[in-house]
Amino acid sequence: YDEAVELLRSDDTAEMIDERIEALKEEKAELLEEKEENQKRRGQAKKHVKRKIDAREIEINKRVGEIEEALRNLPDWKESAQTFEGGEDFGGDDETVLAWHFDRPVIVHRFPAEIKAFYMKRDPEDDRLAMGIDVLAPEGYGEIIGGGERATDLDFLKEQIEAHDLPEEVFDWYLDLRRFGSVPHSGFGLGLERTVSWITGRDHVRETIPFPRTIARLHP
Repeated sequence: YDEAVELLRSDDTAEMIDERIEALKEEKAELLEEKEENQKRRGQAKKHVKRKIDAREIEINKRVGEIEEALRNLPDWKESAQTFEGGEDFGGDDETVLAWHFDRPVIVHRFPAEIKAFYMKRDPEDDRLAMGIDVLAPEGYGEIIGGGERATDLDFLKEQIEAHDLPEEVFDWYLDLRRFGSVPHSGFGLGLERTVSWITGRDHVRETIPFPRTIARLHP
């Protein structure tokens, strides 16, 4: 976690974002130039060529829209990265920026305990840290796995429930799992749609959801 925070706030990250901004501006200019040239050709073109030009214009407009959205967001992401405070949890934008540094999944671990769930086991070498991990997919896809080791000490769990001002009776069933025998154990949850998005190179996670909710579609 500490290394991830340092990387997020580094000059390398700021330069990387600046380079992305410049690359996107250049790509946008090239696309708009291509669109203008296509429009000039369209007037005298045959029908089948016009159809190709029209199809290409749809692609260009879509990509230009994506670029413009990125150009609006990236300065904010840069500022967020540079001003990130150690001890806070990473937001989705922070995870995306971190993942841009790598060409393979990367594991972030040893998070501050106060930003993780009360039932997560503490690091035996440093009680301030939790034995949890996040796996970030490369290429900006962000977190695909969250997991960690669970606390098995009954007294510790009771202390944490009280410290978080939670009603103990709601967690009786959970505490019973420790009262009547437990073993050291860990687990994780995998975001299936986001993982598939990364593997298949989709532009948006909704493209891997069987029945996504969109502005034009509510059913099924």
